[in-house]
Amino acid sequence: MMPAMSTRPPRLWDISPPVSAGAPVFPGDAAYRSVWAARIGPGCPVNVSTITLSPHTGAHADAPLHYDDEGAAIGAVALQPYLGRCRVVHAIACGPLVRWQHLAHAVADLPGRVLVRTYVRAPVDRWDAELAAYAPETVERLADLGVTLIGIDTASIDPAASKALESHQVIRRRGLRVLENLVLDEVPEGDYELIALPLKWTSADASPVRAILRELPAGRAAPREWP
Repeated sequence: MMPAMSTRPPRLWDISPPVSAGAPVFPGDAAYRSVWAARIGPGCPVNVSTITLSPHTGAHADAPLHYDDEGAAIGAVALQPYLGRCRVVHAIACGPLVRWQHLAHAVADLPGRVLVRTYVRAPVDRWDAELAAYAPETVERLADLGVTLIGIDTASIDPAASKALESHQVIRRRGLRVLENLVLDEVPEGDYELIALPLKWTSADASPVRAILRELPAGRAAPREWP
């Protein structure tokens, strides 16, 4: 007799920070603002809000247009990299750059997506000018191993003060996609299914995402990898 399969739904981790007035943004970027365009009352059956924000607010996907004037807007980017098996790797308190030695313990049989946790507790209510970023050579080595998307729990894969944006230029050249401003505080190291689809904004250089991780079913086939 075959053992009974568990009916417990897979666990989900919401890895998106809250977005509201006061949510941290890159210095000089547009702050989140929400105002009411209409309120329920006599002659009006609905509430309708108007929202102003940078597309880099909260958890977000950068488009090639963000770091390449000839690059695609986020609405033209294929969705496959944002959906599928990923690995969460801890590099907590690694210093200013995520270097290969911080990831080497977890790179065997890598899936196509890698998310790196650098914070003990992500600063969801304040800007961190000392954020950790990827070393460009780390991005190169991940690309060499077939990784197509990298993510991080800070506001950028490059140091906040960088003007050269060396890691962004690596993903431009190697055709990788990126997620930034994730919250990985409660996520153990390991493999998950990532779901973090950007909006179909046809002229934007980035898009907010509602990023989640889904537990992989024990004893069953992993989620299908997109070609």
